[in-house]
Amino acid sequence: MLHGRSSELAVVDRLLADARAGRSGVLVVRGEAGIGKSALLDHAVADGFRVLRGVAVESESVVPFAGLNLLLGRVVDQAGSLPPNQAAALRSALGLAPPDGGHCHLVGLAVLTLLADLAERSPVVCLVDDAHWLDPGSAAALLFAARRLEAEGVVMIFAARDLHAPPFPAPGLPELRLTGLSPEDSAALLDAHAADLPRYVRDQIAVEARGNPLALLELPAAQREGHLPAAHAHRVGALPTHSRIQQTFADRIGALPAATRELLLVAAADDTGDPGVVFKAAALLGVGPADLEPAERRQLLRTADGRLVFRHPLIRAAAYRGAPLVRRLAVHRALAEVSEDAYRGALHLAAATTAPDEDVARVLARSAEDARGRGGYAAVAAAYQRAAELSPDVGRRGRRLTAAAGAAVEAGQFDRAGALADRAADLLDDPLELSRVAHIRATLAGEQGRYAEAATLLSRAARCAAHEDRVLAGDLLFAAAQNAWTARDLAAVREIDAQAAGLPGASEVHALARAALGLEGGDLADALAALRELVAARREGCRSNAVLAWWLLLLGDDEAAFDWAAGLERESRAAGALGVLPRVQAYLARVLLHLGRFRDARATAEEGLRIAADVGQVFSVGFLHSVLAELAAIEGDEERCRASVARLTGGPPRSIRAACALALLDLGLGRHEAVLERLAEVAGGAYRLYAIGSLPDLVEAAARVGRPAVAEDAAAWYERWAEHTGQAWARAVARRCRALLTDEERWFTEAVELHRDSGHPFDRARTGLLYGEWLRRARRRSEARVHLRAALDEFDRLGATPWAARARAELRATGESRSRPGPDPLSTLTPQELQVVRLAAEGLSNREIGAQLFLSPRTVGYHLYKAYPKLGVASRVELGRLDLGG
Repeated sequence: MLHGRSSELAVVDRLLADARAGRSGVLVVRGEAGIGKSALLDHAVADGFRVLRGVAVESESVVPFAGLNLLLGRVVDQAGSLPPNQAAALRSALGLAPPDGGHCHLVGLAVLTLLADLAERSPVVCLVDDAHWLDPGSAAALLFAARRLEAEGVVMIFAARDLHAPPFPAPGLPELRLTGLSPEDSAALLDAHAADLPRYVRDQIAVEARGNPLALLELPAAQREGHLPAAHAHRVGALPTHSRIQQTFADRIGALPAATRELLLVAAADDTGDPGVVFKAAALLGVGPADLEPAERRQLLRTADGRLVFRHPLIRAAAYRGAPLVRRLAVHRALAEVSEDAYRGALHLAAATTAPDEDVARVLARSAEDARGRGGYAAVAAAYQRAAELSPDVGRRGRRLTAAAGAAVEAGQFDRAGALADRAADLLDDPLELSRVAHIRATLAGEQGRYAEAATLLSRAARCAAHEDRVLAGDLLFAAAQNAWTARDLAAVREIDAQAAGLPGASEVHALARAALGLEGGDLADALAALRELVAARREGCRSNAVLAWWLLLLGDDEAAFDWAAGLERESRAAGALGVLPRVQAYLARVLLHLGRFRDARATAEEGLRIAADVGQVFSVGFLHSVLAELAAIEGDEERCRASVARLTGGPPRSIRAACALALLDLGLGRHEAVLERLAEVAGGAYRLYAIGSLPDLVEAAARVGRPAVAEDAAAWYERWAEHTGQAWARAVARRCRALLTDEERWFTEAVELHRDSGHPFDRARTGLLYGEWLRRARRRSEARVHLRAALDEFDRLGATPWAARARAELRATGESRSRPGPDPLSTLTPQELQVVRLAAEGLSNREIGAQLFLSPRTVGYHLYKAYPKLGVASRVELGRLDLGG
């Protein structure tokens, strides 16, 4: 019985009841040490559930996927049923297959699928205690899976300590915070478990425990064993609760026989709980299994599921920290000798070493590369950092710190990476090594939006590398030019272009400089020609270059941009490359928006945001929200538009994208003066590159308020850009702009003709609406109806509500009335349901769909179950007969 926890137990019971009904749930339980988190997890061990349980430990927090190994080690034999790339990633992460460099998020997808498979036979409860000590790879994989649980019948509960422990961030997951028991509940707990003690002693213990359940249980035990005299309050009362409890455990351990204390120390230092490893190491120290009995009798340590388990993590901490340093060093040497895991053995060897030692440093560096192959970049960083600390040679120390910094970048530990890079730079004098450090610093600056600083660092790195590795120098300068362009530092672009002269890749740096300088106010024709050169140069053998889609967008070639981005998205999904995917989806969503595939654009952007949150990628979030903001603007949904715009705070170009989305909203709602105000900065030409699509909005608003001169410069630039792209849709829009500014019909007719065989249905409908309005004002009503009908049909299909209302009103003014169409069945689907039904219609199984969309097969089935009645079908066969777009 858990005293005083009725409401908390009810939360867990609801999760279990939902899982029995096939619904999944997640909970993060937080609180101080001993507050009852583990007891709540014990309550979740329910009949009829497959229970997976693990306790993360501090010394394992640098071992790649150690937590996952403890949790899934007994079910990993079922990984054979997973999709091949997931199975390979999971086996590699758990050390059961050769390292394959897999990403922890692909491992997370494997965990999700495995849990869903287990839940096919019975509901699953997955319990992780002391989650704050999880290694980063395990934490990322488990949280990735937790965020995607929907309809599997799986419960995941993480218990994490609030104080005196590392943070365990789990944004987006429901939390339950445990606080101390009330005086009444504390008294009831003591009455139940310490009735043999006098009342005044129990009262004193209640005051000392401050409502902490573990303290309420352990202080009476310490009292009985003689480790808590009557004056104990004066001895430990000033200590925080976790320290009081740990001191109590330390006193109880100190009273054990020396051989038992030694065996407890081995078990605490080992952390795997493997009796074979513990007893082998203990034998080297002269102790054996029989010495465990006094600790078992006092309920400090027990055997469960074939492992040695401390009854509470604080007992482990007390057993380790209470031992003298010389004994800890001896224990780590013994564990290093018997360990069969290279990485763990290296860590024990390092823990047993107190002075610089190149042999140990070399072993640790080798183990770091093994961790890299398993996708544990945080572990790589930790191993290289410790190897550096043990390196007697200054140069080797600097190189290992550089390697640690690079791995920390890969792990997303940017502050740590920066500090390591700074330390490395102070130790190195080799130009090539210094260039690598500068590259790391530049990567950090770029990730944090400091593009000008990144360009400067990369330029310096290229100077360092130029005498040793000219190819590397050229690559660094190309990246420098990209960052300088993003920062709109055109002077730096020119300097970098000059610096690249004579180096391999100089022609590409020069092409990038021509594009940047031309699009930012120079020779527009030459800029677009340079972009075409870049696309041609980088297209072959550079499939992962997502920025190529951006260049194609600048060229107005949306079809080519779609082909490139869609292909890269497919490859990223197949490889589980989630670090790349959000950026690719940002470009793909923008292309889909241009092509009038609004549902697909929304589905892509929303999935991109979910994945970006999972992998901690900040760059793509603003870009994805700009697409969602424009979609909401087209639909006239002001609340949704402003909510997305709120995520675009900051300087240009994000502020420009925000202005463009809000201007489009205002234009659709007839607020033309507001459009001119929002796009004034764009009209000045400072940021036209980021707002090409909004220049026609500025022209239309200016024409509406009778101030065409405001938009003439922007319209002329847009027309030059459209002509040099050679794209029919862009030239059509340019003709429409000229028609609005000159009021001459011939430009409308040319625009309509150019639109005829080109994409961009939203732009085509806008042209038809404006021409229809012009014809109606000219009293040519029958001709106007033709264009207005076509525009209305397109707006209705696209869900462009305010634009459809405007077309319907114009059509009514010609004497023809058109009722609003009924809802399109596809519009009733959520973006995720739309993705699922399209893939199902192509014949993919639930498991194949789940692998593509990073969902469990059961969740895929759940989405199909919800989508079928919305579409009026009952099977996959019927789905195949529907027009699902795409």
